[in-house]
Amino acid sequence: MAKKHVVVQGATLKCQFSVAPQTDILKVLTQKKHFANDHESESKLIATSKEIGQTLEKNTFGKCKKQPSGNDYLPCVVQITKWSNFYEKVTLSNNGKILLEDSKATCPMGTTDCISITKNGQKAELTKTHFMKANPMISNIINPLVDISEFKNELNGVPEVEK
Repeated sequence: MAKKHVVVQGATLKCQFSVAPQTDILKVLTQKKHFANDHESESKLIATSKEIGQTLEKNTFGKCKKQPSGNDYLPCVVQITKWSNFYEKVTLSNNGKILLEDSKATCPMGTTDCISITKNGQKAELTKTHFMKANPMISNIINPLVDISEFKNELNGVPEVEK
């Protein structure tokens, strides 16, 4: 899984056959137990190969180029039938394989692998460890309004008098 991110609830997907490039948001409906990049374990459920059917927030990418109707196109109705390029080495409790940022989905209106992931749904969360490892000189150049050394002391609970 070298350098590929796990896909979680909230990931953004797009279809190559959308008339005007529109995206939709993935909802994880098949499991409620496994989380990634979520220290509270409450919102970033790991997406799996079992996310089949209508598993997006709006279930549409706008109008579909594969459904012409006169001078226009019919609305897209997303119906995911299968996933490819998932992580084979781990099976979660729902018997699904973990989706990765380069996983692709198939819709019966489009072609195999016509739906791709544009954002994996994860967000970086800064922790105390990140600040403690920060180089004070570089941090002060990037953000001169914050004295990183002073901020580190505050994080460690060093009283103002001892600084």
